[in-house]
Amino acid sequence: MTTQYTTSPLSTTEQPRPQGVAVPELSPLMQQYKDLKADHQDSILFFRVGDFYEMFYDDAVYASKILDIALTSRDKNKADRVPLCGFPYHAASTYISKLLKGGHKVALCEQTEDAKLVKDKRPVRREVVRVYTPGTLVESELLATHENNYLAALAPERDRVGLAYLDLSTGEFRATELVGHDLSHAVMDELTRIDPRELLLPDGPGHPALRTLDLTRFQTVSHLPAATFDETQAKNLLTEHFKPSPHKAMSPNTTPVVTSAAGALLSYVKELQPLHQLSHITALHITPPETTMVLDTATQQNLELVHSLNNRTAEGSLRRAIDRTLTPMGSRMLRSWMVRPLISVDAIQKRQDAVATFYADLSLHTALREGLDSVYDLERVTGRISTGVANARDLLMLSLSLSHLPTLGQHIASCTAPLIQECATTWDAMQDIHGWIEAAIQPEVPMTIKEGGIIRDGYHEALDELRTISRDGKSWIAQMEATERANTGIDSLKIKYNQVFGYAIEVSRANLAKVPEHFIRRQTLVNAERFVTPELKELEGKIVSADEKIRALEFKLFDELRVKIEKETSRIQAMAHTIALLDVLTSLAHLAQERRYVKPDIADDLEILIHDGRHPVVEQAIGPGTARSEISGFIPNDVCLNNETQRMLIITGPNMAGKSTYLRQVAHIVILAQMGSFVPALTAKIGIVDRIFTRIGASDNLTAGLSTFMVEMTETANILSHASSRSLILLDEVGRGTSTFDGLSIAWAVAEYIHTYRGLQARTLFATHYHELTELPNNRAGMKNYHIAVQEKGDTILFLRKIVEGKADRSYGIHVAQLAGLPIPVIVRAKEILAQLEGQSSDPIESYPHQTAKSEPSSTLARSNKAKVHNVPDDSPQMGLF
Repeated sequence: MTTQYTTSPLSTTEQPRPQGVAVPELSPLMQQYKDLKADHQDSILFFRVGDFYEMFYDDAVYASKILDIALTSRDKNKADRVPLCGFPYHAASTYISKLLKGGHKVALCEQTEDAKLVKDKRPVRREVVRVYTPGTLVESELLATHENNYLAALAPERDRVGLAYLDLSTGEFRATELVGHDLSHAVMDELTRIDPRELLLPDGPGHPALRTLDLTRFQTVSHLPAATFDETQAKNLLTEHFKPSPHKAMSPNTTPVVTSAAGALLSYVKELQPLHQLSHITALHITPPETTMVLDTATQQNLELVHSLNNRTAEGSLRRAIDRTLTPMGSRMLRSWMVRPLISVDAIQKRQDAVATFYADLSLHTALREGLDSVYDLERVTGRISTGVANARDLLMLSLSLSHLPTLGQHIASCTAPLIQECATTWDAMQDIHGWIEAAIQPEVPMTIKEGGIIRDGYHEALDELRTISRDGKSWIAQMEATERANTGIDSLKIKYNQVFGYAIEVSRANLAKVPEHFIRRQTLVNAERFVTPELKELEGKIVSADEKIRALEFKLFDELRVKIEKETSRIQAMAHTIALLDVLTSLAHLAQERRYVKPDIADDLEILIHDGRHPVVEQAIGPGTARSEISGFIPNDVCLNNETQRMLIITGPNMAGKSTYLRQVAHIVILAQMGSFVPALTAKIGIVDRIFTRIGASDNLTAGLSTFMVEMTETANILSHASSRSLILLDEVGRGTSTFDGLSIAWAVAEYIHTYRGLQARTLFATHYHELTELPNNRAGMKNYHIAVQEKGDTILFLRKIVEGKADRSYGIHVAQLAGLPIPVIVRAKEILAQLEGQSSDPIESYPHQTAKSEPSSTLARSNKAKVHNVPDDSPQMGLF
């Protein structure tokens, strides 16, 4: 991760010169570069020179290494050379992307006047038209299709922090206020849910809640002057942007810190996008944090909701397992639902009823999915239209998507589920916009919008006339060529076009004696001469003028259409949201049918009942039945949690028997239920959970200077400080990071505190290898022992993966060590020591002998002993994923 400096390490300065050595005078071009670079010290400046973007001085030295392009120099014959690197203009996206991934900003400088119109010796006028940063991208080639690209800003003030975030590519603009005694954790939790690509902070000493943030988690952190966060200035900017109806676009309950954060963020974006109004940012939505389930940073990571713990990719995550959406908009909405499960029974049931409608009607949901599969990313197409970077292909994608809306609207017209009815009532097929595009844009168009070939014949009368001149002019050229051949007797005579000299008559040297006197010599070649005539020049003027006018007029007509569509941004965005909603609902119905999920009962009590629940990720990793009977499918398990008899379950059992999988499974089912999805179970009832806490796995945080045990204790402290009776707590091996007695003591005290503290008493699954904890339920109502069943026969054991009531008496750690391939002498010695520690032998533990008798080769012995341990194989996903 790279932190973006407020002041760039790059500069336009040359190396210091000895005193008395004169500074050479800069050329007008380099002076222009220096002036522009002075205003963009924190960016690498791409300076347009003809068909190339060039970088100079330190920018060139630095960028040439990152971009792997040759470093050369300007003015090679002078003693004071200027470092230079560059690339063709059409490759800009590739190089911008490389720099952005490194956390850098890129200022794009373009020529803003026609070089042909410059009469004096001054350089062509150039301006920085765009500054690219990781959080302000709109170009599709620079964005991850199924991920939001958020820019976030924090505005701290005493006991609260305003958090605003914007996806410039879609126009989604949201904000929330975080209040409390533990602001640092609250801010980090919310930022983890948002996952911004760039974070804006006020410059200066910093608020305590911000000083403790782990900024290494963010790709780019940009510090802005504190004045940018001034509430009055921010409010004025927001009011001006949302004219003429700021009261509709902004909630009257917007607090000062929210205003400060949102205003600073919008100011930053407008500074980087100076040529556009950003009309697709139509409202600031305030999100009260108390309306959704809280998932802290550790929980989001431990449950692998969006990314797997192993490689930080989507593979192995809950999102990857459940995402059956067909549109990028739907996929992004599904992620938002997953990291923000609802806590209102009515709101959850409203989503459930819509999913159930599609689940019950296979033909309806199939027809909808067929239509949705042809819809492009309307949110981002609209964003590109509003920011002026859309091309003709974007408009065609919009038109094609809109062509499916009438049919989709008809499919849902008769649905009775309230959420689907709302979609049908507000449905806007936008056939007027579809008609505008169909009438204007050709079905096959180039990528560029300035070279013509975009507008249909018959759309604009003047354009049709110019095209007639252009087409006829080329036939006129062919006729003139034939006439001059006949008049001169030169059969090889040709009329050719050159961008520098225009049209010319080319005659080979062998035929120069036949050239008539009215031919005017224009250019000499190695084996030919080129000539013009007054008639040819007149004809050239008509043709070239027509082609230039065609390109200019097509661009003008395209831009007029773009502006016309831009005025309909709110309509397109509203339908994009509706289509995303239908996509998510039908995808959840499709998932339920595919994976045999059921509709859970949602209640406002504290009971969680799951019969034959399955882990949604591991189940898919194992797949349906296989040839190997021992992994023929996922083994389901029940869970019963309530506030009276089973508030805390103490879970014991062998290593790698599935305790951690079971804990995550329960959390996943609760999250799926509260986001409105069906769940992987035979039956399920979920009493609303306000927060899920997890203490699972062992890891350190070296960047923060925290050991494994310190991380464990910090996470546990966070749980004890913030959980409530409505929370769900999942604890796995609390206390294992220290000595046995210290760890046992801490685990025992934590379990007692959660169970008995009046303000807590949360539903809890407590997995442990401290078998002493199984004594806790003996005299505490609401605690129960459960364990992972094991079938044991002599030295042979079989892990059954089944959770049953009662306590385990052994951990079978040595058996697992043997499965992992520890040398047989180690296994044998461990068994001896274990027997003595458990009191089966009265002999003291002796030192391990230096030499052992020669015995059967360890590999052979390992195979013979390993055969006694019957288990799910080492590579089983159900055993090995967690």
